[in-house]
Amino acid sequence: MAVPARAGRCASYAFLALTDEQGRLIWISAARPGRTHDATAARHDHIVQHLKAAGLGALADLGFLGVDKPSDPDDLVIITGYKATRYRKLTAGQKTANKVIAAGRAPVEHGFAHLRTGVSSPSCAPTPPAPPTCCGPCSS
Repeated sequence: MAVPARAGRCASYAFLALTDEQGRLIWISAARPGRTHDATAARHDHIVQHLKAAGLGALADLGFLGVDKPSDPDDLVIITGYKATRYRKLTAGQKTANKVIAAGRAPVEHGFAHLRTGVSSPSCAPTPPAPPTCCGPCSS
């Protein structure tokens, strides 16, 4: 089962990534403007069709709600959690389901964090500390 991690955002760019259960990268999308919503990016990249063709499923965050709308609920490819509203609180079963989905996504989020810190873009990579500056002649 592939898992699209939450979309990464870096220097006003966004991307989607598919990983395996251990968080190892399988596929990453092209960079899009950071304002692009996760669901829009998934539709443009035809994520549902690609997952169906490969016989895979995916766990995703609430940003992917509505991306996969099959006529038969048993044909879901992208599984998201339940969203509470001000007027509709989650049941105990829905809260448990959200915890199970979050537990399945945790390795992916960890892998995504490593991906973000390893990106070679200067605006995304951690900046090294500046060398100390001397304000006058140094004496020993």
